[in-house]
Amino acid sequence: MARVFVTGGSGFVGRNLVRALIRRGDEVRALVRSDRAAATVLNLGARPVPGDLDAVAAMQQGMRGCERVFHLAARLGEWGPRAAFYRTNVTGTRNALEAADGAGVGRFVHLSTEAVLVDGHPLVDVDESRPFPARPLPRYPRTKALAEARVRERSGGRLETVIVRPRLVWGRDDTSLLPQLVEAVRSGRFMWIGDGRHRTSTTHVDNVCEGLLAAASRGRPGETYFVTDGEPVEFRSFLTRLLQSQGVDPGDRTVPHWLALAVADAGELLWTALPLPGTPPLTRLVVRLFGEEVTINDSRARRELGYSGHCTLEEGFRTLSVPDRG
Repeated sequence: MARVFVTGGSGFVGRNLVRALIRRGDEVRALVRSDRAAATVLNLGARPVPGDLDAVAAMQQGMRGCERVFHLAARLGEWGPRAAFYRTNVTGTRNALEAADGAGVGRFVHLSTEAVLVDGHPLVDVDESRPFPARPLPRYPRTKALAEARVRERSGGRLETVIVRPRLVWGRDDTSLLPQLVEAVRSGRFMWIGDGRHRTSTTHVDNVCEGLLAAASRGRPGETYFVTDGEPVEFRSFLTRLLQSQGVDPGDRTVPHWLALAVADAGELLWTALPLPGTPPLTRLVVRLFGEEVTINDSRARRELGYSGHCTLEEGFRTLSVPDRG
């Protein structure tokens, strides 16, 4: 049995990781910012540690005696104040690293994203050798890339760090991406970019957890590992099936890729210059991640970590609509 600390334990990936850790007999402590989050992690069988990513002392105290930290907490989204993304994703990661080092933790596993590589071109069969773009998209991609840099810088000595990057996380108990997609369809805002027939990699949340656990035990210090469900699939077919599992049909409305990108460019300029409230109708991040090919090669994780991506697409879809019981 190991003692571990999790940030973001009440979130989508966090809840599933805490369940996996508890099932194998680990003692889990989870950082919580609210009574609701505390109730969630308690219900999962973990011990809540009150605080947030600004509270280095609270995190360090909670991490004492822990062998590993899983840092999952992040600010997600396609738009919002740049300072808020930086504070959570960059400063928050630095604070968690400082707390882990001060508490004598041996290994720090950081959850990242393929979005750190997004530039002006499709991501086709990319692996960990792909360099960061010279001009990354702002907000989420840029701050997650900066967070990765902080994680790599701190690897060495008594604290070993490992980074895990999934692509398009999905599965049962999703309170992140899937509800937003369902709302977009129901409100009439959803359209396919191009015809949606491009290829995409995906990562079921159970496979994300498998990758995180494998990185914690077998990952090489300072290294990064992509994890996916295996062979890429057609984006339109996958997303249609995902939405139909929730009782909604995405329909056939489309917008040409060039027009979507032009609208995104113009909208971001307008929303930044004025500035305007809310989110632009379309953003470059959405066009790049969902309107063109994003395929990932995860052979390093399979080779070095023994990662298998054990949850198949069919298994994931079979359980997708089953109500979660905690």
